[in-house]
Amino acid sequence: MATGMVNNLLEKLNLSSGEKKAPAQEPPTDEVNALREKYQKAGQDHVFKFYDELDTEGKAKLYDQLSTFDPDRINILADKALHPPKTDDDKQPSIEPLPAEASASLLEARKGDVDEWYTSGLALVADNKVGVVLMAGGQGTRLGSSDPKGCFDIGLPSKKSLFQMQAERIYKVQQLAQKQMGKETSCTVPWYVMTSGPTRGPTEQFFKDNNYFGLSPENVIIFEQGVLPCISNEGKILMESKGKIAVAPDGNGGIYQALIASEVRSDMRKRGIEHIHAYCVDNCLVKVADPVFIGFSAFKDVDIATKVVRKRAANESVGLIVQKDGKPDVVEYSEIDKEMAEAKDTQNRLKFRAANIVNHYYSFRFLDTIEEWMHDLPHHVAKKKIPYLDTETGESKKPEKPNGIKLEQFVFDVFPFLSMEKFACMEVERKEEFSPLKNARGTGEDDPATSKKDVMSQGARWLSAAGVTVVSQNDDSGVEVSPLVSYGGEGLEYLKGREIKAPAVIEKRDS
Repeated sequence: MATGMVNNLLEKLNLSSGEKKAPAQEPPTDEVNALREKYQKAGQDHVFKFYDELDTEGKAKLYDQLSTFDPDRINILADKALHPPKTDDDKQPSIEPLPAEASASLLEARKGDVDEWYTSGLALVADNKVGVVLMAGGQGTRLGSSDPKGCFDIGLPSKKSLFQMQAERIYKVQQLAQKQMGKETSCTVPWYVMTSGPTRGPTEQFFKDNNYFGLSPENVIIFEQGVLPCISNEGKILMESKGKIAVAPDGNGGIYQALIASEVRSDMRKRGIEHIHAYCVDNCLVKVADPVFIGFSAFKDVDIATKVVRKRAANESVGLIVQKDGKPDVVEYSEIDKEMAEAKDTQNRLKFRAANIVNHYYSFRFLDTIEEWMHDLPHHVAKKKIPYLDTETGESKKPEKPNGIKLEQFVFDVFPFLSMEKFACMEVERKEEFSPLKNARGTGEDDPATSKKDVMSQGARWLSAAGVTVVSQNDDSGVEVSPLVSYGGEGLEYLKGREIKAPAVIEKRDS
């Protein structure tokens, strides 16, 4: 990538940090008046109540913030949220499992098919056609940390963070592709890291402090998801302070608008990216830029594909990938009855078993149509106790009961926009590809201890399959295999015949 292009992109994404910012300037009066009139016509002019009291910097910040929103659009969203249209409750949607032609399972697929997907996926990586989007907007609050969740150390012997583990997997898949395709020059999988307002600065600093974990800085593009104003129960935009409206992240479904606003999509286009893998940061077993998944999705020639794991039990509270009224969709556990949850297929498996893990493939051609459907994505409502500024008195208030709503979009709400012919689903093995980190230490489920155990157990399985004897003192032991040594269990034959005492870590190839 040319240096000028990189610098231009970094400047537009506000990633350059060496220069001092110019002093704030008061916005032009005519522009302020025009914006004030726009909010006034929308019945939201209270947001300017204290504008004239603010200093120059305060006026500039409030003006910039208000300029990013269309108050008429906010009114429409608020009205739909607070006064949802009546639906025909008598009309039940048709819900069926995805058709066989749209599905594949790595638990049952022929090895020959999987090998073909893997090889073709690596070829696409080698041709610089693959990009990765990481959804990393969350803080580790539930983990007892104020840092971005990707900075978290789950307790592995190497002390690696989630960010490092995933960066090293990208590094390794680039190596594998280059070697398998016999390329003399290295290949690149650009990593687009979507943060939120609170996590952007710390994420940028963490990557800089760790030298981007061996990746080239120009191939790690950090950008920010959008926000939406918090709305009162009366439909008014809530103020956080005299110079700031209260906002909340727009959900992981905000990824689509963020790809445009940040010019990430433009960067993909310039690089010639055709296949995109998108996933959440909290999965410590995620196969980033998975060649099998990329190859499968490209072979099926779909616009979206999703990975799923098999539902553990009928009563497991997970969203399910289904065919709803003839379209691909996600239904929450609460939306299906006991009979449907427990239904079996002809092989005595749960009929509805495709658990959603928010791990998706997109064709670039589909992302190139975002403007056509972006505003049709639904907004979901969360009733919250939102601290706010009383614009009548100028006093800050902390409500004791929900006083407003936050609006968010879900990344999978786009699925029904597709025909079944352009959607595919791949079932993967849970123990190999899905271990989410969501809860604090000691919870016993989806916490640092379970994440660590899942990584260490996977490494021990890989080594055993390669002919290594793993000697363990207790059930909690295992072996951490660095992604730099093996992406998915390959390349460990050099250790065949050895004995390794667990717990241990294989950080580099020693022969």
